[in-house]
Amino acid sequence: MQNLSLHGGAQDRLRSPIPPNLPAYFMASLYHHPMSSLDQYPGASSASPAQDPMDRALLASRNHREAEKRRRERIKSHLDRLRTVLACDPKIDKASLLAKAVERVRDLKQLTATIPKNHNFPSEHDEIVVLPSISDSSTSSSVPTIFEASVCCDDRADLLPELIETLRGLRMRTLRAEIATLGGRVRSVLLVARERGVDEDRDEDEMPVGNGELLRDALRALVDRQMAATSDRPKRRRMVDMSLA
Repeated sequence: MQNLSLHGGAQDRLRSPIPPNLPAYFMASLYHHPMSSLDQYPGASSASPAQDPMDRALLASRNHREAEKRRRERIKSHLDRLRTVLACDPKIDKASLLAKAVERVRDLKQLTATIPKNHNFPSEHDEIVVLPSISDSSTSSSVPTIFEASVCCDDRADLLPELIETLRGLRMRTLRAEIATLGGRVRSVLLVARERGVDEDRDEDEMPVGNGELLRDALRALVDRQMAATSDRPKRRRMVDMSLA
């Protein structure tokens, strides 16, 4: 009978009112009821674990650790890439690496400051310019003997050989040549000089070589031949508007 009374007392304690403010998941594990049926117990909270202040704090702490880990991995990746670009020792410390990077950026800024804007870069339009060179110090005649010629057009394999043949046909020799290519376009900047005796057999009214007109016309014909040859191609890299100077 005593055992029965003890058993009955335990049952009475289980049937007693539930203490307030007990966690919902604790009540669910104790009575084996689903979360949706906890509203029958007075004082039991129906909030989810994520809404509990302690659970929210734990979740925020875990998110912070993961974000910090990703940030450190991203910084490490950037530093490794910087070591590769600067060709530094893989074991170099972070402070020395950043100092080398700053020094390299300063050197590049000084280098780019000495480069003129759009220097020798090809443009989208065909262009031919022939001017007397300012380096021509000849005072024996009013006719210049040195010219600066700039030709900008589409790049092709036979452009340079044809340009050389054009200058040879005019009996002009090349003193300096600068060639730049970009995106299927090419710009050739030439410093050329006419050979001696080219204009000796010409009258004063026939001075196209000395004035640069013949050179300009020959270069224009070279570009025109190129345009005629490339117009038959099924595909072109870009459309070019002719604006010959």
